[in-house]
Amino acid sequence: FSLFDKDGDGQITTKELGTVMRSLGQNPSESELQDMINEVDADNNGTIDFPEFLTMMARKMKDTDSEEEIREAFKVFDRDNNGFISAAELRHVMTSIGEKLTDEEVDEMI
Repeated sequence: FSLFDKDGDGQITTKELGTVMRSLGQNPSESELQDMINEVDADNNGTIDFPEFLTMMARKMKDTDSEEEIREAFKVFDRDNNGFISAAELRHVMTSIGEKLTDEEVDEMI
């Protein structure tokens, strides 16, 4: 959730959602982003809070775990296309979405 909530206010806006999606190689329109938020925005305030985020992720995980989608996600990280995700590649992608990690944190993730 905190990867999406760039300003740490407890709400994910269309701008924040768009930033993360673009860093992952997607290019949603403003209306597509708003539609994504509207699907789970239970309190109709135009943003996603943590419980709404959990709802969104649960739906996504149920709907989109095809092998092809997992391969596409892997390719985002495997920048040199060698079939492996190195610590440097992981750090690069995480930094590009605004998540600064220490070497120890990257090692733990690997």
